[in-house]
Amino acid sequence: MAHFQPHNYNAKKRGIFFIEQELKKMKSIQSYSELCDLLKCNEQSFLLLYKKGSENSDCAYTQLSEAANETEEKNVYAADVNSVRDIHTEFNITTAPSLLVFNNSILKNTYKGCNGKDFFKGVIESHVFSASGEEGSSQPSVDVYSTPTCSWCNKLKSYLKKNRISFNDINIAADQSLAEDLVRQTGQQGVPQTNIGGEWIVGFDKKRIDELLNINV
Repeated sequence: MAHFQPHNYNAKKRGIFFIEQELKKMKSIQSYSELCDLLKCNEQSFLLLYKKGSENSDCAYTQLSEAANETEEKNVYAADVNSVRDIHTEFNITTAPSLLVFNNSILKNTYKGCNGKDFFKGVIESHVFSASGEEGSSQPSVDVYSTPTCSWCNKLKSYLKKNRISFNDINIAADQSLAEDLVRQTGQQGVPQTNIGGEWIVGFDKKRIDELLNINV
């Protein structure tokens, strides 16, 4: 059975109260079965597994709440692993805090640790945008392999959003196996790398991206 390592954190009561107040918008999940029911109803969902009383977890709790409020995303949930013991084992999550991103009930990405509000906001907006492509669109599939701290990755994704291109944002920093698989496929270790309809593009090659996606053509 996986165990979460607690952090030393002597929070004052008013600090904890502030965090709870900030997270009003986020629904608390009490069991794996409850999570499954919610995932069936939503195309895109976000779940924070956190350990209340841990400095990193309380930080992530607050930052994600603020990001959810600013993006007005309703499908953002939280589960305290102190009391909810059957979710992290289902997804082999061994550290808290971890933000899990689901698309059509399938776990797509995991973001570990306490990240800033802007980081979480970018995660929410990116994945919601990725899932919002119109059905029946003739646009080829677009998979962007990136990391949160890569400036060229962010420029590439901003360019795609600007041109209303739906894409899947694959964070290789969250899963070493994804990074290894990427190297096997392309022989390249850097990011961004983008697969557009089966063709790989290394870096932000705007000209080739425009050609493949009929942007400004």
